[in-house]
Amino acid sequence: MHPDFWHQRWQQNQIGFHQHTPTPLLQKHWPALGVPAGARVFVPLCGKSLDMAWLAAQGHRVLGVELSRLAIEQFFAEHGLQPAIEDSRYGTHFRAGDIEIICGDAFGLDAELLASCSAVFDRAALIALPPALRRSYAGELQARLPAGCRGLLITLEYPQAERDGPPFAVQEQEVRELYADAWRVELRERRPIPADHPGFVNGVSSLQTAVYALQRR
Repeated sequence: MHPDFWHQRWQQNQIGFHQHTPTPLLQKHWPALGVPAGARVFVPLCGKSLDMAWLAAQGHRVLGVELSRLAIEQFFAEHGLQPAIEDSRYGTHFRAGDIEIICGDAFGLDAELLASCSAVFDRAALIALPPALRRSYAGELQARLPAGCRGLLITLEYPQAERDGPPFAVQEQEVRELYADAWRVELRERRPIPADHPGFVNGVSSLQTAVYALQRR
C-alpha cells in the first residue's frame, strides 16, 4: 500500500484495525515461546498497538516501526510517556522506558539494526500488505532478523474474492510458502471470529484467525 493511504487513515481516525485491549491470542501463546525477560521484541507496522505496552510489562524491550508519526505520538501520549526523540538513517526514534518506536519505512531497516531483536510479534503487518509486498516483507525484512529469533504471527482467513484488503486474507499455505526458506512455522491455533465480534471484517461470509509460532533458522 502507498504510504499516503496509511497517513490518511490515521489523519481521519479510520483505524478500525486498532484494538483497545492487548491481543488475547498474544497473551495466550506468548508465554509458551520462552522469550526471556530483557529480550528485544520487534513489532513491525506497530501503529499505537497496546501489545507493545503488554510486551514491555512482561519485561521485554520493544522495537516498533511505524510510518505514521501521529500514531506514534498518540501511543506515548495515551500512556503518559514523554519520549526522547532523535533522528538516524532509519528515521525518527521515539524512546521512553523499554519502548522504542521508529517513525520510518520498515523495509529500510537493516540486519545491523535488527541484530539485537531475539523475538518478533506480527498481528497487523503481514495482513496489511498486498501479495507482492508480503513476499518482500517475509523474504527481505523478516529475513534480516537474526538466527534463533522466535515469535508469533497472527493472520486472518476469509474468502478474498468477497472484499478488497486491507486487511488481506492470508491462508496457511501462503504463510508456509513465505516463511519456508528461513523459518520453522508451527500453527498453534485457528479460531472463527463471529459476525457480531468487533473485529469482524465487514462484507465477508466467514472469518477466522490463525496463530503461528515462528523460529528463524
